[in-house]
Amino acid sequence: MNLFKTKSFAIDLGNDNTLLTDKENILLSQASYIVFDRENNSVKAVGNDAYTIFEKSHYNLKTVKPLVRGVIADYESASRMIREMVSKIYARSTRLRGFDTIISGVPYSTTEVERRALRDTLDQFNARKSFLLFEPLAAAMGMGLNIREPDGKMIVDIGGGITEIVVISLSGIAVFQSSRVAGDIFNEEIQDFFRRHHGMSIGLRTAEQIKIQVGAVMNDIVNPPAPMMVRGKDILEGIPVNRQTDHKEIAEVLNKSITSIEESIVQTLETCPPELAGDIYSNGIYVTGGGALLRGLKERLETTIGLKTHIDQHPLLSVTKGISKTLSDPSKFKSILV
Repeated sequence: MNLFKTKSFAIDLGNDNTLLTDKENILLSQASYIVFDRENNSVKAVGNDAYTIFEKSHYNLKTVKPLVRGVIADYESASRMIREMVSKIYARSTRLRGFDTIISGVPYSTTEVERRALRDTLDQFNARKSFLLFEPLAAAMGMGLNIREPDGKMIVDIGGGITEIVVISLSGIAVFQSSRVAGDIFNEEIQDFFRRHHGMSIGLRTAEQIKIQVGAVMNDIVNPPAPMMVRGKDILEGIPVNRQTDHKEIAEVLNKSITSIEESIVQTLETCPPELAGDIYSNGIYVTGGGALLRGLKERLETTIGLKTHIDQHPLLSVTKGISKTLSDPSKFKSILV
């Protein structure tokens, strides 16, 4: 029976986006959302279609974001979301036969219980072999770094639900620090700022768009974005209102969170063995994840931390590319698969 299981895929189950790949190509990239009918619990939308409904649906539709802070918070919803996404790529006959190998990324900070939930979610696909790969290792591989050599490399992965800071050497994680300050917190802070300073209520989707269009961590940046008009609801009068914002205002909003991430980087360096610290001084810091797209981050970190900072050119894809590399030859990467 295993002879018929020829298909394999890798999954980057992100807090905000889920990507499915084979050994070479990205097969699917969708928002990590699913919509259910409250009456019969049937699936009405998944992925990007579900995200467009988020914060705009009526009572009969329930929009669920199965992952919170980077881990599965709703097992049933996560399982059905992944099943629906896989069904968009593979025919029913393939899904019934099962798969050869499935590899999924997972945050290094997860507990064994949280990893078990992810493994159980993957079990529905009847794969001959399934593995987990810690996302900081995958990100480093996706950025083209050699994680096998005895040379310390610091990875700062600012994701949607969690920021992980690790020092990698000899295919392992020598020093680790995690923080809940990440993309979701950025959105909540933007939302809170408009409520307190403008008397205006905005949704999390709008906060996300503000972060994408004018998000920055410094006032003086190269090629600043144009100011953005924000639509929301006046808290006192309950009527629609518009307010203009720009990158300088958002940089002030995010300052506290970015300072917290900087402090976590410094704490990681303080606990790092001297020889690895010397490597990091030479190699610099590698930043990836959606948070790496904030304007001015490279310049700010180089100023505050005092180390050369490398911003990943494709920060939303580094983990995915790393997992895909291991899928091409799992036996070669056996030492880092769990």
